[in-house]
Amino acid sequence: MNIRTYLLIPTLALSLCSVRAQKLAGGDISMLPRYEQAGATYYTHDGQSISDLVTYSKQVGMNAMRVRLFVNPKKQTTNSSAPYTWSNDDNVCQDIAWVKTLGKRIKDAGMKFMLDIHYSDTWADPAKQWTPEDWKDLGNAALAEKVYSYTADALTQLKAAGTEPDLVQTGNEISYGMLWGRPNGTLKQCWPSSTANWDRFANLLKQATKAVRETCPSAKIILHVERVSTNTSLQKDNANYNALTNFFSKMNTYGIDYDVIGLSYYPYFHGALSELDGAITKLEAGWPNKEIMVVETGYPYAWAVPGSTYDATKTWPYSDEGQKLFTDDLIAMLNKHSKVDGLFWWWPEYNAKTNSASLSNWYNAPLFDSRTGRATSAFTALAKYATSSTAISQLSVNTSKTTDDSYYDLSGRSVSQPKDSGVYIHHQKKIIVR
Repeated sequence: MNIRTYLLIPTLALSLCSVRAQKLAGGDISMLPRYEQAGATYYTHDGQSISDLVTYSKQVGMNAMRVRLFVNPKKQTTNSSAPYTWSNDDNVCQDIAWVKTLGKRIKDAGMKFMLDIHYSDTWADPAKQWTPEDWKDLGNAALAEKVYSYTADALTQLKAAGTEPDLVQTGNEISYGMLWGRPNGTLKQCWPSSTANWDRFANLLKQATKAVRETCPSAKIILHVERVSTNTSLQKDNANYNALTNFFSKMNTYGIDYDVIGLSYYPYFHGALSELDGAITKLEAGWPNKEIMVVETGYPYAWAVPGSTYDATKTWPYSDEGQKLFTDDLIAMLNKHSKVDGLFWWWPEYNAKTNSASLSNWYNAPLFDSRTGRATSAFTALAKYATSSTAISQLSVNTSKTTDDSYYDLSGRSVSQPKDSGVYIHHQKKIIVR
């Protein structure tokens, strides 16, 4: 790369703003229709009634929403000895028909739509990745074929319904693999210290990504993990981000096709903000050609989340102000990282203030106060991430500033030196590097 081959072109503030890529800010609103059916009451922070939460979210500045998809969320397990049940969990209800309807609302509102495929009939996360009941007897080859056909069919249905996703997660929190099998059988887990099951897992992922590329070629593919802490007392098998870096090294080894590294960060499980900061720094250095998004985060506004393993209340009290401070601090940290361009709150629409007693009442980290139905201060704070400042936007409104010696790409992200050919901004001038 010849950095001396410069073509300097004076540039105006307007042109800088016009090419600046917008970050994605929103949340996973998979339960919204159920709350609406149950008579949930939603209000602005000031107490004004919200007639449609999707539309209101767009009005305050959010520009993307995520919805989860289960294979068959109401399928009864035939294994009576299985140590789990899900048929009575009202939060596990998102089948393809559900996603079509909610996804259409998101798209019609002019927002980006992220599809989060749980390749399971129930919750999939690092502790459980149960194979769907109807797929449990399939061998590895047949299971891979099923992953392909299921993914392609789901996406085809969504496209036909006018709900083509802009981003697709091929699995949810798959740090240790997915489609493990049944819990009373031999689990096909993928551990950093073992080579077992990685071939199988990689083949499943390849079939999932193949289906996405063929059916929705413009969609970005997200690989979602959540090992973002170095504290082994908080995160098993994660010393020095071992599970995190091992996962994406394996993705390199197997040639997995994807665009975005998706992360979960919950302070009450993962620890201080410095943990996430360190994880992102490591990912940016090791995988510089990938985007990074925090596809799940959350923090309480009043009460601790049950099962919390880390107390961050000295930094962010459990209060409306504390939740907003967490959000502001998180955004400020993310804005320092050039590869991060997405932030999603998990279950922001949770609202125990309904006419139904059957809905979950355990989650204490949404963006609505269940005592009043009002949006917390963090709701609009989160929305600001979509238009949060970077150094390039500051330059665009201050044309007299010449002391900043940094280079910026056309997305407004700082780079130490231009290493690839393209257009950069330096001292308020466009620089073409050949």
